Amino acid sequence: MRSPRRCSRNGCPRQAVATLTYVYNESTAVVGPLAAFAEPHTYDLCEPHARSLTAPRGWDVVRHEGEFEPPPPTTDDLVALAEAVREAARPVAPRPPEDDQPVHQGNQTGRRGHLRVIPPNH
Repeated sequence: MRSPRRCSRNGCPRQAVATLTYVYNESTAVVGPLAAFAEPHTYDLCEPHARSLTAPRGWDVVRHEGEFEPPPPTTDDLVALAEAVREAARPVAPRPPEDDQPVHQGNQTGRRGHLRVIPPNH
């Protein structure tokens, strides 16, 4: 599942609600609602930074005048979450021991995907 996009300003932990795009050939900075996808050469901003943005001298700022609201969760987010829960709940079938490996009794190390369970030392 994707985490919410954060403001691009250094040190700002707030959730992004607007996207800043520069139109260089027109010397214009455009601040609008949050784009559906993060694009290269655009910047996601929280509401305080979107409202207070200033441009260099000689540039214009075109700013969305409506409310900046965080986007609702997409169905992709919900589907990804459901699949992660299903995968975590799926039981792991024990593998039969291979002929050339001894069968260990007692503590065993389990492995699932990229995670391992290592028993504590007694």
